[in-house]
Amino acid sequence: MATPAGSSETPKGNAEVVQKHYNSIQEKGLDHRNQSRIVYLRNFNNWIKGMLIDEYLTMIKEKKKKDEPLRVIDMCCGKGGDLLKWNKGEVNHAILVDIADQSVADAQKRYTDMKAKTPRLFSAEFLVADVTRTSIRALMKDPTMKVDLVSCQFSLHYSFESLPQAEKMLENISASLKKGGYFIGTVPNAYDIVGRKRLGKTNWFGNSVFTITFEDTLPEPLPLFGARYNFHLHEVLDCPEYLVHFPTFERLAERYGFKSIKKKRFQNYYEDMKRKGQTLLHNMSALETYPPVHGVHLLGPKSDYAHAKEYFEEFPGNKFIGTLSRSEWEVCSLYMTFAFEKVRDWSPPKPQ
Repeated sequence: MATPAGSSETPKGNAEVVQKHYNSIQEKGLDHRNQSRIVYLRNFNNWIKGMLIDEYLTMIKEKKKKDEPLRVIDMCCGKGGDLLKWNKGEVNHAILVDIADQSVADAQKRYTDMKAKTPRLFSAEFLVADVTRTSIRALMKDPTMKVDLVSCQFSLHYSFESLPQAEKMLENISASLKKGGYFIGTVPNAYDIVGRKRLGKTNWFGNSVFTITFEDTLPEPLPLFGARYNFHLHEVLDCPEYLVHFPTFERLAERYGFKSIKKKRFQNYYEDMKRKGQTLLHNMSALETYPPVHGVHLLGPKSDYAHAKEYFEEFPGNKFIGTLSRSEWEVCSLYMTFAFEKVRDWSPPKPQ
């Protein structure tokens, strides 16, 4: 049964599975990450996030008065992987919230370590909450505070377990965001996922670094909410997720005062931003060098770089190019960026 819109919580459902999964992920350090088969995929995704966050922080700053504080919510923040982005973006205050208590503890430790090295670091608060089931404003130090930007990276799909959960997430975002502020993020592209599934005519597809498996009992046509699949990503993820039918999400967001202003597949966003973000691509090691420099081995099999080899044959003047292996590209091209602007005020309904 759906929980009434005015309630502060909804039933738990899949939350404990997600919470347990993310709490079980150990911090293995930079050296281990750099040896991972999917290090360039992770770095590329991080570059996408960095460019997206910078794009909208810049837009906000252009509209702000001088010395007016810049505040953000990092929704589903994980272990605080975007803390450096908030520092680079010169925010004044950040609220980080996640369902996994261990992830929030790791994020808080990362922030404390940064604070020791950067005394003038932005202020921050850390909340443990399921934003798809619990109202978060009462947990904030100042429940009346409104922020300029809400960022939700690679996590929106968990809200599509049910309609009440998607509504609760949008309620949390809209209640915390100023009019004229932005809600941005990254999410799996349901059209691409379903298209690849149907092309293969089986209940799963993937390659050496990822698999997506649908339950045999999933009905056709697919439901708008609760369309569950399991996503396995090499060394990183093995967790149930839900398809986000984006037109439905856009219509739902309108009820909470939002207007959809941009959505781009990762491959299209990369094409749009690669020139502007060229230095960051290099600094983040977001692309693998092909052919590999002396003493360095390609992370994938040679067959995964046929596209790069063909490029060299067509343009023989280049010594090296930056690329992703085919297996990694097949993963990142499943995702899209999105941005909404809050165009009208909205307040949560008062309990009856």
